[in-house]
Amino acid sequence: MTQRNWTKEELILAFNLYLKLPFGKMHRSNPDVIYLAALINRTPSSVAMRLSNYASIDPFHRARGIKGLPGGAKQCQPIWDEFEENREDLIFTSEQILANIENETIENKFSDALQNIDDFQGETKIREIKTRVNQNVFRQIVLSNYTGKCALSGIDISGLLVASHIIPWSVNEKERLNPENGICLSSLYDKAYDRGFIGITTKHKVLISDRIAKNSEKEYFNKYFSHLKGLQMNLPEKYYPKKEFLEYHLDEIFEK
Repeated sequence: MTQRNWTKEELILAFNLYLKLPFGKMHRSNPDVIYLAALINRTPSSVAMRLSNYASIDPFHRARGIKGLPGGAKQCQPIWDEFEENREDLIFTSEQILANIENETIENKFSDALQNIDDFQGETKIREIKTRVNQNVFRQIVLSNYTGKCALSGIDISGLLVASHIIPWSVNEKERLNPENGICLSSLYDKAYDRGFIGITTKHKVLISDRIAKNSEKEYFNKYFSHLKGLQMNLPEKYYPKKEFLEYHLDEIFEK
């Protein structure tokens, strides 16, 4: 039987899945791998091998000495390079391809994220759709990276979790969708981190701002904040928070 070459769209779909899966779940028995394989008429083993190809060129895994499967990496490298160059376009394109192959529209697939956009028109509406879809996918990537648990509390209820940006969305467009710029936090700690009430050091330990610490006699402080001081955050499966991003937050946002 003649081996069918992978198309660029198929490689993009495999990369989309690679970003959303913890490293330990990139195997042929994973339901998500099986689902994508069925969509593109490939075997689960073939898709799992492509995921391992991406792992072999992922700088995070290479730094850890994990080689993945380098045999097909040459085909995957251009997709990775495109992601590094323009994450927003590639992530949105990957979701458009996925929706199309599922016989869905982007609007229907992301209907929850795209509520209240009727007032937008033309290019403004297109940009808003792209932004919201990408934010939704970023959340999927970050929550998966932290195995669906808050890095500080361990809460694993999806509706209470946020993909918290280290450098805010509005500050650095290039790093908006960088998985190293996201930490999975509960809604309370996301808000506290966003406002600079807590910080995280480059050693992944939690700092408490004076603004919060001055409430140490209050019951809520003892319940929700006292135990955080010096706490080692739970580290993700891959894509640790980037040192430079954590330093930016400590310098520019954290209330010392």
